[in-house]
Amino acid sequence: MQETLTYRERSQAFLVKAREQLEAEDLEQASEKAWGAAAVMVKAVAEARGLEHEKHGHLFGVVRVLARETGDRELRGLFHVANGLHSNFYENWLDTDDVAEGLEDVERFVEKIERFL
Repeated sequence: MQETLTYRERSQAFLVKAREQLEAEDLEQASEKAWGAAAVMVKAVAEARGLEHEKHGHLFGVVRVLARETGDRELRGLFHVANGLHSNFYENWLDTDDVAEGLEDVERFVEKIERFL
């Protein structure tokens, strides 16, 4: 249970950092912090449910399970946005509006899956 709470706290901290980095126009770091927020919140849910979450692919599996359970297909799309932001950390191909909108999507994703804790 403690690890679940730690993941949840890290997710919230990453969201704060992502906003700060976006305001500072550091799009690469804002993107990566947004990805981190989504990823560790998925890890929190996985930990609470006893699901694997050590690998990147495991995270997609957890999101797939949650989307199927709830019928909320948006979960998968929002997580793909987060993954796109993760790619932006390496490629730096998104502009400010793209990162800002992506961060809003990640915030919605985190809010949606937090209810599974």
